[in-house]
Amino acid sequence: CIGYISLLRTDSSYIYTMGRRPARCYRYCKNKCYPKSRYLRGVPDPKIRIYDLGRKRAIVDDFPLCVHLISEEREQLSSEALEACRISANKYMSKTMGKDAFHMRMRAHPFHVVRINKMLSCAGADRLQTGMRGAYGKPQGLVARVRINQILVSIRGRDQHKEHIIEALRRSKFKFPGRQRIMVSSKWGFTRFGRDVYPEMRRTGKIITDGVSVQYRPNRGPLEIWKKDQTKLAR
Repeated sequence: CIGYISLLRTDSSYIYTMGRRPARCYRYCKNKCYPKSRYLRGVPDPKIRIYDLGRKRAIVDDFPLCVHLISEEREQLSSEALEACRISANKYMSKTMGKDAFHMRMRAHPFHVVRINKMLSCAGADRLQTGMRGAYGKPQGLVARVRINQILVSIRGRDQHKEHIIEALRRSKFKFPGRQRIMVSSKWGFTRFGRDVYPEMRRTGKIITDGVSVQYRPNRGPLEIWKKDQTKLAR
């Protein structure tokens, strides 16, 4: 968050302009949501562009373990902080576990635009700026507005890599302001079904695999779909 100083030459002296404002200035959710739209143009692109890492095409049965990084504060997280978190966790797990032994998903997306009213300082600045006149500001960057108990990062893997996943999330916590906690989920992977009932539901055909998640098959509905599912289970 440390900015840089650039020099602008005027007739009589140099004027110093500061770089990017520290993220602590935009930590709290104070105003309404301000997303990018056709009325709000000139918004810079978010620093984070990748939200799924690792072996993201692994089927749901391969990774039963799921660990979450959960926010304990209502605040705003900059896209730079989310990118730093992603890089930190991915680098540690790729080195200790291998890049095909996990699937990490960033759950917070930066859509809220923050503004800055650029001010000049140093000699001669008082002749060029007008203070509070027109102080609405111009777009500076994007942040994600998170609430208490919202999941920020989810990682699924195998039970043998549980300690490495927890350590990766512990390291990535330092990239965020505020407080976060790490929670080992009782669900199977990224699904909504518990690990205690998942094997039985898979065996009886109540759920079928659908990529990284599953589809629930209730005991009602078209008979043809039920027959097709039973045929697959008999194979």
